[in-house]
Amino acid sequence: MNRRSFITLRGGAPAACFLAARSHQSERVRRVGVLMTLASDDPEGRARIAAFVHELQQRGWSEGHNLHVDAHWPAGDPEATRKNAAELVATTPDVILATASPVVGALQQASRTVPIVFVTVVDPVGGRLC
Repeated sequence: MNRRSFITLRGGAPAACFLAARSHQSERVRRVGVLMTLASDDPEGRARIAAFVHELQQRGWSEGHNLHVDAHWPAGDPEATRKNAAELVATTPDVILATASPVVGALQQASRTVPIVFVTVVDPVGGRLC
């Protein structure tokens, strides 16, 4: 499976879509980085992470077994976002889920090799959701 086809959206919350066969091919632990724009105590952010992990579990991925999810929460602070992006890239995840345009920009500055999957990204020119 191509890692770029990793994420789908359902009901506005991020949800993962690994192929079920992939989870049986290898017992190697896959590392998924998540860079949120919200604070770690934000209920909406926690609900999104829970939905994301739940969808992964539905597809055979289990935290602590064949999956490790590493979430960072810079709470909308641009400097913290850049710092968290660099820290997350340094952990060498298999893929990173980015939740907004500023997060994608910071991740692209930190790495051009780690696949980045994004949700709720606004086109800065047209103002449209991508």
